[in-house]
Amino acid sequence: MSDRSPIEWTEATWNPTTGCDRVSDGCDNCYALTLAKRLKAMGSAKYQRDGDPRTSGPGFGLTVHPDALRVPLGWKAPRTVFVNSMSDLFHARVPLDYVRQVFDVIEQTPQHTYQVLTKRARRLRQVADRLEWPANLWMGVSVESAKELSRVDDLRQVPATVRFLSCEPLLGPLNGLDLAGIHWVIAGGESGPRFRPMEQEWVTGIRDACLQADVAFFFKQWGGRTSKASGRHLQGRTWDQMPTLEPAPAG
Repeated sequence: MSDRSPIEWTEATWNPTTGCDRVSDGCDNCYALTLAKRLKAMGSAKYQRDGDPRTSGPGFGLTVHPDALRVPLGWKAPRTVFVNSMSDLFHARVPLDYVRQVFDVIEQTPQHTYQVLTKRARRLRQVADRLEWPANLWMGVSVESAKELSRVDDLRQVPATVRFLSCEPLLGPLNGLDLAGIHWVIAGGESGPRFRPMEQEWVTGIRDACLQADVAFFFKQWGGRTSKASGRHLQGRTWDQMPTLEPAPAG
């Protein structure tokens, strides 16, 4: 975990679990998988369990870290915290009781705002009514292509204060995107040596859908071999909108 984060839409990261497995095309060039391999080689204790080589990799085996649960309790100044930048809290091998413990820490630290992002939208929907949802928890799903639009429908059933989409890496147009019950959309291109290019019309289509639905829109990056290479401007301006705290009704 880190007390600061370079991610444009958050301020800090907290990893009470680490490791994951590939579930969709957006995982193919996963930055966390590459970083975990590096951390394993450096001897980092949290990244010594290897994952299945067919879906994961060195240092990226799913691992829960109960010793990390209390970390946010020591952060006094309010901050926005991305939960599990190196994992997925709703992975099938994360026990539901452990998810509850993470939620308990979130509730105990109301000075912070927590952002949880998952690709396991179906499990999220299935267990949502068995969890107590703190008011300072924002829940999001990754939607990298039209094939994953069903994740938005799953998210709509979740009683989070803020529901958001991360369309990064954006791999195609999201035609038919329904933003009912959604508060915030992040969009961005893929970065790294094997990046897949993003078309401008894919981004402007999402932005225009947000404008029409009165949903906050955040454009993170164009992507490329390095994430900063092409900047963040979209048609002459930067889009840094953040959601309001007025909850939209669940679907």
